[in-house]
Amino acid sequence: MTAELIEGAQVLFEDRVETAAVRIEAGLITGIDVARDGATVVHGRGMLLAPAFVDIHGDAFERQLMPRPGVAVPTETALLETDRQLAANGIGTAYHALTLSWEPGLRSVDSGWQVVHALDSLNHRLTTDNRLQLRWETFCDQAEPLIAHVMAGTDRPALAFNDHTTSMLLHPDVPPQDRPFDQVDPYPVTPFDAPRFQKKMQDQARRAQVTPEDYVALIRKAWHRRPEVPAQIDRLAALARAHGVPMLSHDDSQTETRAYYRGLGSRVAEFPMHERVCLAARDAGDMIVLGAPNAMRGGSHLGSPGAADMIKRGLCDILASDYYYPAMLGAVFRLLADGVAPLPTLWKLVSQNAAAAMGLSDRGRVAPGLRADLVLLDAPEGHTPAPLRTWVAGRRGY
Repeated sequence: MTAELIEGAQVLFEDRVETAAVRIEAGLITGIDVARDGATVVHGRGMLLAPAFVDIHGDAFERQLMPRPGVAVPTETALLETDRQLAANGIGTAYHALTLSWEPGLRSVDSGWQVVHALDSLNHRLTTDNRLQLRWETFCDQAEPLIAHVMAGTDRPALAFNDHTTSMLLHPDVPPQDRPFDQVDPYPVTPFDAPRFQKKMQDQARRAQVTPEDYVALIRKAWHRRPEVPAQIDRLAALARAHGVPMLSHDDSQTETRAYYRGLGSRVAEFPMHERVCLAARDAGDMIVLGAPNAMRGGSHLGSPGAADMIKRGLCDILASDYYYPAMLGAVFRLLADGVAPLPTLWKLVSQNAAAAMGLSDRGRVAPGLRADLVLLDAPEGHTPAPLRTWVAGRRGY
C-alpha cells in the first residue's frame, strides 16, 4: 500500500485543532509533520482532517433491505449500498443494530441470519469496518443460536438488551418515559381491544408482512413467555461476558432497569428515556449514548432527554447515528454552532468515546500507531460540512 501524506489540513487532535501533515502507511498513522519520503501527497489546505466516526448503533441499513414496507431487496445489494453510504458519511466503524425479534419479516431471526451470512461473504469487499450490534429482543428465544454464532466469530460484536414487547404492550395511560422496569409485576398492560393498540398493531404488522390479527396473536404468544425471559437474559449476558462482548441496555426509563443490566455487566446506557437514568448512569460510571439526530435536530422526536442539554451537563458520552447516517457530522457542527462545547470535545462523542465503549483502542484519534481511519472534510464556516475523502485502515473508501 503506497504511503500518503495529507498536507495543509487543519487536523483535529484530542485537545486542539492545528495545521499539520499526517502520514499514513500500511493501514496506520505513521507520523505527524514528517518528511514526504516518497509518499503520495494529498492536498488538504482549507480542509479539516479528523478521526473517522465510530457508530455504535445505526439501523438505517434497514431502509436498504426494505426500501418500502413489504418490498425487500437482495441482502448483499443492500449491504454493499450501506457500506458506500457509511464511507460517504465519514463512518469508519459501524455497528449495525440488527434487531432479532420474535416477529416475522425485516426484524426476524431468519432475516438476521441472512445479514450475518452476507456480511461474512462480503467481508473482503467492504470498505467500512462493518460490525454487528446484536439488538436482541429479550422475548425472542429463537435468537440464541445466532447470537452465540456471532459472538464466537473474529469481529467482536456488541449485545444490546432490547425490550420492545413490554413497550408495545404498555398501558396508554403510562407515558413511555415512565414505563416501569420490564420485569415489574403486575405490569400495566394495555387492553388488547383498545383502538390505540389496534392502530399500533396495524403499523407493526405492515413491517412484519402479516395481518394485524396474526401480529396480535404473535405478541400474545410472546407475552406468555414472560416468566422465562429473566433466565434467558442471564444466560446470554454470561455468554457475552465469556467472549468479552460489550453490552448495552436500550431505552431504559427507570434507574432500576439500568441497575439490573449493569449488574449483568452492561456498562452502556443506550438512548435513556428519562433524565433520571442519565443521572444514575453517570453516578455509576456507565457510558451514556444518545442519538445524533436528536442533537442535529435540536431535540428528540420521542420526547426523551435533549442531547444538547445532556452534553452541556456532562450526561452524554456518545452520539450514534441511530436511523440517519449523516446525523453524526450534522450533530457535531450543530452543537458547535450553538456553543455547546469546543470541536475537540464534541468529536470525542462520535469517535474516541464510542471506540472506548466498544473496546476498540486502535482507533478514534489522530495519533501515530493508530489505525488510519480518517475523514477529510469541506467545512466552510456557517455552511453544512461535507466529507471529501474517507480512509479506513488506510484504504480510500470514499
